[in-house]
Amino acid sequence: MKEQIQIIYEDETVVVCHKLPGIPVQTPKVGQQDMVSLLRNYYTRKKENNQIFIVHRLDQPVEGVMVFARTKEAAANLNRQVQERQMDKQYLAVVEGKWKEKSGVLENYLLRDGRTNTSKVVMEGTKGAKRARLTYKVEREMEDNSLVKVQLDTGRHHQIRVQMAYAGHPLVGDKKYNSNCSAGYQPVGLCSVKTAFVHPVTGKQMEFEVEPQGSLFKN
Repeated sequence: MKEQIQIIYEDETVVVCHKLPGIPVQTPKVGQQDMVSLLRNYYTRKKENNQIFIVHRLDQPVEGVMVFARTKEAAANLNRQVQERQMDKQYLAVVEGKWKEKSGVLENYLLRDGRTNTSKVVMEGTKGAKRARLTYKVEREMEDNSLVKVQLDTGRHHQIRVQMAYAGHPLVGDKKYNSNCSAGYQPVGLCSVKTAFVHPVTGKQMEFEVEPQGSLFKN
Protein backbone atom coordinates (compact mmCIF):
# COMPACT_ATOMS: atom_id res chain seq x y z
CA MET A 1 0.00 0.00 0.00
CA LYS A 2 1.34 3.43 -0.97
CA GLU A 3 2.10 5.98 1.69
CA GLN A 4 -0.65 8.60 1.85
CA ILE A 5 1.86 11.42 2.11
CA GLN A 6 4.83 11.80 -0.21
CA ILE A 7 7.15 14.68 0.67
CA ILE A 8 9.40 15.97 -2.09
CA TYR A 9 11.06 18.84 -0.20
CA GLU A 10 10.83 20.36 3.26
CA ASP A 11 12.49 22.99 5.40
CA GLU A 12 11.39 25.16 8.32
CA THR A 13 9.06 27.34 6.25
CA VAL A 14 7.94 25.31 3.21
CA VAL A 15 6.91 21.73 2.46
CA VAL A 16 6.30 20.38 -1.05
CA CYS A 17 4.31 17.16 -1.52
CA HIS A 18 3.01 14.87 -4.22
CA LYS A 19 -0.70 14.69 -3.39
CA LEU A 20 -2.22 11.37 -4.40
CA PRO A 21 -5.67 11.16 -6.04
CA GLY A 22 -8.54 10.64 -3.61
CA ILE A 23 -7.03 12.64 -0.75
CA PRO A 24 -8.67 16.05 -0.16
CA VAL A 25 -6.54 19.07 0.67
CA GLN A 26 -8.76 19.85 3.65
CA THR A 27 -12.14 18.47 4.70
CA PRO A 28 -14.56 19.04 7.59
CA LYS A 29 -15.62 15.38 7.50
CA VAL A 30 -14.81 13.60 10.77
CA GLY A 31 -12.53 10.63 10.33
CA GLN A 32 -11.47 11.43 6.76
CA GLN A 33 -7.79 12.20 6.40
CA ASP A 34 -6.69 15.14 4.33
CA MET A 35 -3.36 16.68 3.34
CA VAL A 36 -3.40 19.24 6.15
CA SER A 37 -4.03 16.67 8.89
CA LEU A 38 -1.52 14.21 7.38
CA LEU A 39 1.19 16.88 7.41
CA ARG A 40 0.31 18.06 10.91
CA ASN A 41 0.51 14.47 12.19
CA TYR A 42 3.82 13.99 10.38
CA TYR A 43 5.41 17.01 12.05
CA THR A 44 3.87 16.16 15.41
CA ARG A 45 5.60 12.77 15.28
CA LYS A 46 8.85 14.56 14.46
CA LYS A 47 8.28 16.91 17.44
CA GLU A 48 8.48 19.94 15.14
CA ASN A 49 6.26 22.94 14.46
CA ASN A 50 3.10 21.37 13.04
CA GLN A 51 1.42 24.50 11.65
CA ILE A 52 0.32 24.00 8.03
CA PHE A 53 -1.02 26.80 5.82
CA ILE A 54 -2.74 26.18 2.49
CA VAL A 55 -1.24 28.09 -0.44
CA HIS A 56 -3.22 26.61 -3.33
CA ARG A 57 -5.55 23.66 -3.87
CA LEU A 58 -6.04 20.56 -5.99
CA ASP A 59 -9.41 18.88 -6.31
CA GLN A 60 -9.77 15.63 -4.34
CA PRO A 61 -9.59 13.27 -7.37
CA VAL A 62 -6.59 15.14 -8.83
CA GLU A 63 -2.95 14.32 -8.06
CA GLY A 64 0.27 16.27 -8.28
CA VAL A 65 2.67 18.80 -6.77
CA MET A 66 1.38 20.88 -3.87
CA VAL A 67 3.13 23.59 -1.87
CA PHE A 68 2.26 24.28 1.77
CA ALA A 69 3.66 26.95 4.10
CA ARG A 70 4.78 26.23 7.67
CA THR A 71 4.68 29.83 8.96
CA LYS A 72 2.23 32.71 8.57
CA GLU A 73 4.92 34.85 6.97
CA ALA A 74 5.74 32.20 4.36
CA ALA A 75 2.03 31.71 3.68
CA ALA A 76 1.53 35.43 3.05
CA ASN A 77 4.48 35.51 0.65
CA LEU A 78 3.43 32.40 -1.28
CA ASN A 79 -0.22 33.48 -1.44
CA ARG A 80 0.91 36.77 -2.93
CA GLN A 81 2.88 34.86 -5.58
CA VAL A 82 -0.23 32.85 -6.42
CA GLN A 83 -2.43 35.97 -6.63
CA GLU A 84 0.09 37.75 -8.85
CA ARG A 85 0.50 34.67 -11.10
CA GLN A 86 4.16 34.31 -10.16
CA MET A 87 3.79 30.65 -9.18
CA ASP A 88 4.21 28.64 -12.36
CA LYS A 89 2.02 25.51 -12.64
CA GLN A 90 1.92 22.94 -15.42
CA TYR A 91 -0.42 19.98 -15.76
CA LEU A 92 -0.85 16.77 -17.72
CA ALA A 93 -4.42 15.85 -18.62
CA VAL A 94 -5.89 12.68 -20.13
CA VAL A 95 -8.82 13.83 -22.25
CA GLU A 96 -11.28 12.07 -24.51
CA GLY A 97 -10.85 12.15 -28.26
CA LYS A 98 -8.19 13.30 -30.72
CA TRP A 99 -7.42 16.96 -31.32
CA LYS A 100 -7.46 18.50 -34.79
CA GLU A 101 -5.08 21.21 -33.59
CA LYS A 102 -2.15 19.68 -31.71
CA SER A 103 -1.51 22.90 -29.79
CA GLY A 104 -3.41 26.06 -29.10
CA VAL A 105 -5.08 28.44 -26.65
CA LEU A 106 -8.45 28.07 -24.94
CA GLU A 107 -10.01 31.32 -23.73
CA ASN A 108 -13.47 31.52 -22.17
CA TYR A 109 -15.43 33.26 -19.44
CA LEU A 110 -16.36 31.09 -16.47
CA LEU A 111 -19.11 31.52 -13.92
CA ARG A 112 -18.93 29.63 -10.65
CA ASP A 113 -21.99 28.21 -8.88
CA GLY A 114 -21.18 27.88 -5.20
CA ARG A 115 -24.30 25.82 -4.50
CA THR A 116 -23.27 22.99 -6.82
CA ASN A 117 -19.50 23.57 -6.63
CA THR A 118 -19.31 23.73 -10.42
CA SER A 119 -18.36 26.28 -13.05
CA LYS A 120 -19.59 26.77 -16.60
CA VAL A 121 -18.67 28.72 -19.72
CA VAL A 122 -20.80 31.85 -20.23
CA MET A 123 -20.86 34.86 -22.51
CA GLU A 124 -18.38 37.67 -21.93
CA GLY A 125 -19.98 40.34 -19.81
CA THR A 126 -22.06 37.93 -17.74
CA LYS A 127 -22.28 39.20 -14.17
CA GLY A 128 -19.73 37.47 -11.96
CA ALA A 129 -17.95 35.76 -14.86
CA LYS A 130 -14.14 35.65 -14.94
CA ARG A 131 -11.81 35.33 -17.91
CA ALA A 132 -10.06 31.96 -18.15
CA ARG A 133 -7.10 31.28 -20.42
CA LEU A 134 -4.81 28.28 -20.90
CA THR A 135 -2.43 26.93 -23.51
CA TYR A 136 -2.29 23.25 -24.43
CA LYS A 137 -0.07 20.88 -26.40
CA VAL A 138 -0.87 17.28 -27.29
CA GLU A 139 1.96 15.10 -26.00
CA ARG A 140 0.71 11.81 -27.44
CA GLU A 141 -2.43 9.99 -28.52
CA MET A 142 -3.64 7.12 -26.32
CA GLU A 143 -6.11 4.85 -28.17
CA ASP A 144 -9.35 6.87 -27.91
CA ASN A 145 -7.81 9.54 -25.65
CA SER A 146 -5.07 12.17 -25.75
CA LEU A 147 -2.39 13.14 -23.25
CA VAL A 148 -2.22 16.93 -23.15
CA LYS A 149 0.20 19.30 -21.43
CA VAL A 150 -1.55 22.35 -20.02
CA GLN A 151 -0.13 25.69 -18.90
CA LEU A 152 -2.52 27.88 -16.92
CA ASP A 153 -2.47 31.60 -17.62
CA THR A 154 -5.28 32.21 -15.11
CA GLY A 155 -6.37 30.28 -12.05
CA ARG A 156 -10.12 29.72 -12.07
CA HIS A 157 -12.33 27.21 -10.29
CA HIS A 158 -12.17 23.84 -12.13
CA GLN A 159 -10.66 25.74 -15.05
CA ILE A 160 -8.95 22.90 -16.93
CA ARG A 161 -11.87 20.55 -16.38
CA VAL A 162 -14.46 23.07 -17.62
CA GLN A 163 -12.53 24.42 -20.59
CA MET A 164 -11.53 20.97 -21.85
CA ALA A 165 -15.13 19.75 -21.62
CA TYR A 166 -16.39 22.85 -23.42
CA ALA A 167 -13.80 22.26 -26.19
CA GLY A 168 -15.24 18.77 -26.70
CA HIS A 169 -12.46 16.92 -24.89
CA PRO A 170 -13.63 16.27 -21.31
CA LEU A 171 -11.18 14.76 -18.86
CA VAL A 172 -11.33 10.99 -18.46
CA GLY A 173 -12.93 10.16 -15.10
CA ASP A 174 -14.32 13.65 -14.50
CA LYS A 175 -17.78 12.93 -13.10
CA LYS A 176 -18.68 16.62 -12.79
CA TYR A 177 -18.11 17.55 -16.42
CA ASN A 178 -17.93 14.28 -18.38
CA SER A 179 -21.26 12.51 -18.91
CA ASN A 180 -19.47 9.38 -20.17
CA CYS A 181 -18.16 8.44 -16.71
CA SER A 182 -19.30 5.24 -15.07
CA ALA A 183 -20.81 5.11 -11.57
CA GLY A 184 -18.62 5.06 -8.47
CA TYR A 185 -15.50 6.96 -7.47
CA GLN A 186 -12.65 7.19 -9.93
CA PRO A 187 -9.62 9.45 -10.25
CA VAL A 188 -9.66 12.28 -12.77
CA GLY A 189 -7.12 12.26 -15.56
CA LEU A 190 -5.34 15.36 -14.30
CA CYS A 191 -1.98 15.78 -12.61
CA SER A 192 -0.11 18.91 -11.53
CA VAL A 193 3.30 17.84 -12.82
CA LYS A 194 5.37 20.99 -12.27
CA THR A 195 5.39 23.91 -9.86
CA ALA A 196 7.90 26.74 -9.64
CA PHE A 197 8.03 29.58 -7.11
CA VAL A 198 10.42 31.87 -5.26
CA HIS A 199 11.34 30.63 -1.77
CA PRO A 200 9.70 33.04 0.70
CA VAL A 201 12.84 33.30 2.88
CA THR A 202 15.92 32.67 0.73
CA GLY A 203 14.58 34.24 -2.47
CA LYS A 204 15.86 31.23 -4.40
CA GLN A 205 13.94 30.01 -7.44
CA MET A 206 12.46 26.59 -6.58
CA GLU A 207 11.14 24.11 -9.16
CA PHE A 208 9.64 20.67 -8.61
CA GLU A 209 8.37 18.05 -11.04
CA VAL A 210 6.63 14.71 -10.54
CA GLU A 211 5.59 11.77 -12.69
CA PRO A 212 1.88 10.93 -12.55
CA GLN A 213 1.25 7.75 -10.57
CA GLY A 214 -2.33 7.17 -11.71
CA SER A 215 -3.03 4.31 -14.11
CA LEU A 216 -4.86 6.65 -16.51
CA PHE A 217 -1.49 8.13 -17.55
CA LYS A 218 0.16 4.78 -18.29
CA ASN A 219 -1.84 3.68 -21.34
